[in-house]
Amino acid sequence: MKPILEAQNVTKHFPTGGGLFQKKGLVKAVDGVSLSITPGETFAIVGESGCGKSTLARVLMRLLDTTSGDVMFDGKQVTGAQGTALSALRRDVQFIFQDPFSSLNPRMSVGRLVGEPLEVHAPELTKGERRAKVSELLAQVGLRPEHADRYPHEFSGGQRQRIGIARALASGPRLIIGDEPVSALDVSVQAQVVNLLGDLGRDLGLTLILIAHDLAVIRHMSDRVAVMYLGKIVEQGTADDLFENPRHPYTRALLDAIPDLDDQGGASRARIEGEMPSPSAPPPGCAFHTRCPHATELCRTKVPAPEETPDGHMTACHHWQDIAVARRKTTPRSRSPATEARLELYAKATEGTQIIPVASKTPDREETK
Repeated sequence: MKPILEAQNVTKHFPTGGGLFQKKGLVKAVDGVSLSITPGETFAIVGESGCGKSTLARVLMRLLDTTSGDVMFDGKQVTGAQGTALSALRRDVQFIFQDPFSSLNPRMSVGRLVGEPLEVHAPELTKGERRAKVSELLAQVGLRPEHADRYPHEFSGGQRQRIGIARALASGPRLIIGDEPVSALDVSVQAQVVNLLGDLGRDLGLTLILIAHDLAVIRHMSDRVAVMYLGKIVEQGTADDLFENPRHPYTRALLDAIPDLDDQGGASRARIEGEMPSPSAPPPGCAFHTRCPHATELCRTKVPAPEETPDGHMTACHHWQDIAVARRKTTPRSRSPATEARLELYAKATEGTQIIPVASKTPDREETK
């Protein structure tokens, strides 16, 4: 299938210093990322804070220009797009920001916030038609039409994120990028928003790119996952394969860091020691070698080339085959009942079980004021 979005060796560097007593430097936020996303899939990007995943998301949508490399959307160049081409990109690719409190203008009513993209991308609509479309969008995300006359401060965090989702849907996009869209919300509300995004992606045929810290969300909502470390993608594969058989030591450490009340198998867990190096001074060779228990002299001197297996799983590690064998010899960790319950909650989002009706006009518990 032809990809809807492609990135080829994309970099984004930010200059630093240059003052009277400071040397000039570069922060390598994104450093040579390549990926391909097919229409209709949910693609996740995970990693520690500061690894560059949010910067990559903004580069993919052209909120930030690339330092080098190419981004293609539907076969058309995103890098350097201007005028009509850039306007078309803004219509087809929309962004959901992490913080629902700061991403909405407090001086604008919900009707104006959701209707503003319609003024830009559907100027032929009359005022009445635009109002009707705003009501339809609000209902689609589980809000009531009369909410259009209220202001953002009158809503809870979960409701504000729903407003942000409705605003993103207004232009009729084909791809939506969510920058940790549920991380600022309460856990119970997270499940509702995850369910909403899953239903919208399925019902509207949307392609989703999700950035998230919660690996339970990633496991049960994503088709494929890319793991980033210090500006680079170190592992990429299907969600099931990556979670069941992680091949990069960093990925294994991320998965083993998931809290588990049942400590069986705890001694075999991988652990990450130390701090992530500064992106302004990345280490030579493999960027993860300063924290990797499997590092050798080869890792300290040579950057590992990405290796792809026949099933499409990519790993950038000199010793991933040896690590994978050792992983298979360990006894799988059992999950606590609490962990299983939470995983089951997220699983419902993609199994079609409704936690909250998407188009319901009946307010849920979080909407009761």
